[in-house]
Amino acid sequence: NNATCDSVKMFYFGSMLFDSPNTWPKPPDALPHAMLELPPNGARVTVAGLVLVRQRPGTANGVIFITLEDETGVCNVIVWRKLYERYRRAVISGRMLRTTGHIQREGAVCHVIAEHVEDISFMLDDLLLPEASRATEQP
Repeated sequence: NNATCDSVKMFYFGSMLFDSPNTWPKPPDALPHAMLELPPNGARVTVAGLVLVRQRPGTANGVIFITLEDETGVCNVIVWRKLYERYRRAVISGRMLRTTGHIQREGAVCHVIAEHVEDISFMLDDLLLPEASRATEQP
């Protein structure tokens, strides 16, 4: 029965219901880090947060490891060398990043393998605005 099949495909995120991975939260409503265990391995997600750590170990062949933090927790992002070349400025200088990629799980460890990296540091400037100004400027 198609209705049963469709209901099995439903994913529940907090108080939000999404009928497929294509309707999961997207920027500016990125998936909260505390909910990264909900989508299946390989699912395409968008996460955003403040950059806590950037690591480029000499033994990692140019791979960059970034730790992002939002109000719910932390998220590990892996940026492969070729992608780093494309988004170099954002990866190096961004204070707050929005990243879209696929979830990769190995045991209890969850990473987002980046496909797109965007510097959204400009959004931090809104924190300096009075609360009333922020509410009126949002779409």
